[in-house]
Amino acid sequence: MIDISFPVIYTVTKIITLKSNTMRNIMNISLPVELMRDVERQVKKGRFASVSEYVRQLIRSDTLYEELVQQEKDFTAGRGILLKSLKDLD
Repeated sequence: MIDISFPVIYTVTKIITLKSNTMRNIMNISLPVELMRDVERQVKKGRFASVSEYVRQLIRSDTLYEELVQQEKDFTAGRGILLKSLKDLD
């Protein structure tokens, strides 16, 4: 069983990529051995190109989940919109 209460330590550093003149963020995290093995397993399976891509997908999934939770709350509170056809999306 994985101990999810283990504190994840991270730092964020901004760097400038000189060629493209864009800002990038680098995050360093500390994970328990079991979680790191899980991440490496996902990459080795070929589901993700790198550990970074795996973490980016987790963040995207979490963001989508939060949006869905908020939409469900809005719908439950009567703020939902009933679509009768695709034309209603406009």
